[in-house]
Amino acid sequence: MKAYRAAILRFADDHSALYEEDGLLVVGPDAQGRQVVRAVGAYSALAGNYPGVAVEHLPGRIIAPGFIDLHIHFPQTDVIGSPAEGLLPWLENYTFPHESRFVDGDYSAGVAKVFLDELLRNGVTTALAFATSHPQSVNALFTESQARGMRMITGKVLQDRHSPDGVRDLTEQSLIDTEQLIQRWHGVDRLGYAITPRFAPSCTEAQLRGAGELAARYPKVWIQSHVAENLEEVRWARELFPQARSYLSVYDDFGLMRERAIYAHCIHFDDEDRALMRATGTAAAVSPTSNLFLGSGFFDYEGADRVGFKYGLASDVGGGTSFCPFHTMLAAYYVAREGQTKPGLSLSPEQLWWQHTAGAAQALGLEGTAGNLQPGCEADFVVLNPNCTPLLARKSSHARNLDELLFGMIVLGDDRLVERTVISQGPPSRMAP
Repeated sequence: MKAYRAAILRFADDHSALYEEDGLLVVGPDAQGRQVVRAVGAYSALAGNYPGVAVEHLPGRIIAPGFIDLHIHFPQTDVIGSPAEGLLPWLENYTFPHESRFVDGDYSAGVAKVFLDELLRNGVTTALAFATSHPQSVNALFTESQARGMRMITGKVLQDRHSPDGVRDLTEQSLIDTEQLIQRWHGVDRLGYAITPRFAPSCTEAQLRGAGELAARYPKVWIQSHVAENLEEVRWARELFPQARSYLSVYDDFGLMRERAIYAHCIHFDDEDRALMRATGTAAAVSPTSNLFLGSGFFDYEGADRVGFKYGLASDVGGGTSFCPFHTMLAAYYVAREGQTKPGLSLSPEQLWWQHTAGAAQALGLEGTAGNLQPGCEADFVVLNPNCTPLLARKSSHARNLDELLFGMIVLGDDRLVERTVISQGPPSRMAP
């Protein structure tokens, strides 16, 4: 076992933040040999309970749960910041040509290293990621994630129509490849497979039906796709699937909505769509920097909370503009303030932080396992230095309460705020100089 003494942030079951200004985090193996949180709380209350356990003292630092990115495209690492008129031209002009390069396993492996370096540098310890339509890309990301001991969920993209040469796959082979990848990787160490239709317009009915059959055959794998991101995309989906009640219901018609199903964006919804999300246990990956960058629209927080379905935050790199969770949380704050049917909603700093940690874990069905620092959770965490820049140090010194401290880090923070990222199954991935 090992213990860490610092300020500690974690979350209660009601989503509220629990904060110890002088806390102790004790980590050690559980019965299965996983490194988990054994105890957490005030240093004064816990210190005497662990004689002989080494304590690393981190004065002036905050230990917080590792961030969870609920939707990100690993092969779009180099597509970030590409100018386009909107979603569909961006895919055609940048994304698809770049993704075609991932047929090369060595190229995929090289990008996987850069991608995971960026996640860990920014304090992201778990991600639900798209690969490409090439099995090589999935193997590369899983191999590199396994070597680092990371919790990673990914899958081969399914797209057998309305896609250019180089990324378009073949219906039957795509389903064979998907099942083989599930059998090879799902449940190995901390790796999980996600059945991954790119989005309904890119898949024939035969491919979607096959994906639904795989989902029924393997009920513990994840499902991920996109829905209702862009009005032109919504119109196109309705033309291609005229029998469906809505774009979202296309996925339900093929058995692709359930617990452990995550749909990115979920912007252009009505209340029937929201009720379908709630009834099936499906969750939304809210991607505010991407939505702002591509002009897609705004996630309706008021509607989601009124009807009641799960959601969490996501970067959506490369449509998203940053790997940094602080940038994503700040963009979500903007969206809530200005992009709602009832303007003026204000998301608290605690709620924003919850969406990117424990809330995202709940959306993935990993509540109590990832995204928090309660006893029994995997010991993935970040060490934050709120004095990492002169301006943030000044802001932090003036904070009168936890909300002001957290909000200062959300507004002024970047990768410099993350002094260390600790993965429970591996060595610290980033140490301060």
